[in-house]
Amino acid sequence: MRKGNMKWVALILTLLLSLMMLAGCSETAPETSGSTSGSESEAASSDDQSTDETPDTEKGTVKLVYVNWSEGVAMTNLAKAILEDKMGYTVEITMADVAPIFTSLANGDQDAFMDAWLPTTHASYMDEYGDDLDDLGNNFEDAKIGLVVPSYVAINSLDELNDVADDFNHELIGIDSGAGIMKATDAAIEAYGLDYELIPGSGPAMTAALATAIEDNEAIAVTGWAPHWKFARWDLKFLEDPQGVYGGSENIHTITRKGFSDDMPDVAAFLTNFYMDGQQLGDLMGAIADSDDDPVDVARVWMADNEELINSWIPAE
Repeated sequence: MRKGNMKWVALILTLLLSLMMLAGCSETAPETSGSTSGSESEAASSDDQSTDETPDTEKGTVKLVYVNWSEGVAMTNLAKAILEDKMGYTVEITMADVAPIFTSLANGDQDAFMDAWLPTTHASYMDEYGDDLDDLGNNFEDAKIGLVVPSYVAINSLDELNDVADDFNHELIGIDSGAGIMKATDAAIEAYGLDYELIPGSGPAMTAALATAIEDNEAIAVTGWAPHWKFARWDLKFLEDPQGVYGGSENIHTITRKGFSDDMPDVAAFLTNFYMDGQQLGDLMGAIADSDDDPVDVARVWMADNEELINSWIPAE
């Protein structure tokens, strides 16, 4: 090809490239000068909103606190599973003794406690901290506390304990020292003049001692309560309480820090709706007790098997 023709070809290619660049600029111009699209539009609209509002994708963190009691472990982990998997919240659960739990709720450091026994067991805590707490109502009815023994033990009443004190090594096996049932048992020891020592421990330690005694067919008396999975596993009975030291049947309540319902109204509505009967709670407690998995994972399986019940607790959006 001649040099003159080469110049014309180069000129034509240059013109074509220039036209293509101009066309590209005209296609992108509306995005930069007109209305935005996609994520740019969402970002622009969010800039117009108050920064005090929490985005839907970041609903916040719910702080649930519980004592290491079987019903509290079960209900708290089930609530965590529902709030995270079905309602989009982050949930922190903290285990503590009952006394610091009421203190932390009253101070606003924790949000909710699902295992308050009223009107008797935790009455002293409500008397002390009640003005700084909100009661969302019952999540379980007809709960009971007292001294529990294997059914093969010959006695049936608290006022018979001194007659067989040697069989029990003069010991009553308790749980954490701040629990209401421990205070009630101290009162029972005094009221009945029992020649026994109340041994503090924990819920799991109490059931472990109970299991060992039953395996060896020995006498044992423990601070017990229902609902609890131990009644499904072993043949047990409450000792009668003629003086009524332990009170009658109670209800389990959900207690929150003051103002929680205003801060997280849908969570508060869910916790208000949360209610289990004896069969439901016993089934969940037993599943957790029989599994080596994390309780929240067991609760997730139980949740999947009880969708209709779970969905009835979740407030409509």
